[in-house]
Amino acid sequence: MPTYDYVCTECDHALEAFHAMSAPPLKDCPACGKPALKRKIGTGAGLLFKGSGFYITDYRSDSYQKAAKSDKSDKGGEKAAPAKSESKPSPAASAPVSKPAPAST
Repeated sequence: MPTYDYVCTECDHALEAFHAMSAPPLKDCPACGKPALKRKIGTGAGLLFKGSGFYITDYRSDSYQKAAKSDKSDKGGEKAAPAKSESKPSPAASAPVSKPAPAST
C-alpha cells in the first residue's frame, strides 16, 4: 500500500496517509476538521528490490551486456597469452655468455 501526502487548503496542515490505491482520497482535515484536504502529487517512490534474487547486473544497458558477452567469448575460458612486443632485443641480451674456466689445482 502506498503512502499519500495531503495538505489542508484551510489551515495548511500537512500529513501522510497510508492506504490502498483503491481507497477513496481523504477529505476531512484531522487538525481543523474541515473537508478541505487535497492530495499532493508526488514524485513517487523509488524501485526497491528485496530478496536475494535481484542483482545490479541484471538490468545493465545493452551496450554493457554486449561488451561483457564479447569479452567472455574472447577469453573462451583460457588464459590470454601475454602480448608479444615488437621491439628488438638489446645487444647485451643477445651476446653469448662465456663460462669461467675450471680452476686448476
